[in-house]
Amino acid sequence: MSSKIKNIIILIVVAVALVLVYIFFIKKAPAQDATLTSSTTGAAVVPGTGTTSGATDTAVISEDFITLLLNVKSIKLDDTIFSDQAFISLRDSSITLTQTGDEGRPNPFAPIGSEAMGLPVDLGTGGDTTLSGIPPTTSPTTPPANSPPTIPPMTPPPIIPGR
Repeated sequence: MSSKIKNIIILIVVAVALVLVYIFFIKKAPAQDATLTSSTTGAAVVPGTGTTSGATDTAVISEDFITLLLNVKSIKLDDTIFSDQAFISLRDSSITLTQTGDEGRPNPFAPIGSEAMGLPVDLGTGGDTTLSGIPPTTSPTTPPANSPPTIPPMTPPPIIPGR
């Protein structure tokens, strides 16, 4: 491209940028008339004039509200749909959700590791304080000197689907 075309493109880009800056930052928004504003005294302000009209506007607003309320009161609903065969044949298919007890952490927003995960304690009938599912601890014993060491069987790692 020649330098003349480059200069024209640069000038167009700069002009567009200046127009956008003017539109979004310098130009003031057009004044909009408020439909209802209130003054510090609580009286309604007449739109466009900035003056309060006092009780006359309150009476007009009250009449409009009462008219609207009476129109809502006169609405009649057709309840024949409830006696229709299609409505009667509808059945409730809702599912009752039950908690299994392993839904998650007590506080899901707490940092991981800050909660003490305790095991349930089974006090039993005799006041025994053994943990449920865990055999009571005994004193460690040393195996006989001539016995070979026992190696626990290896289990394969779990297979995670989708990986």
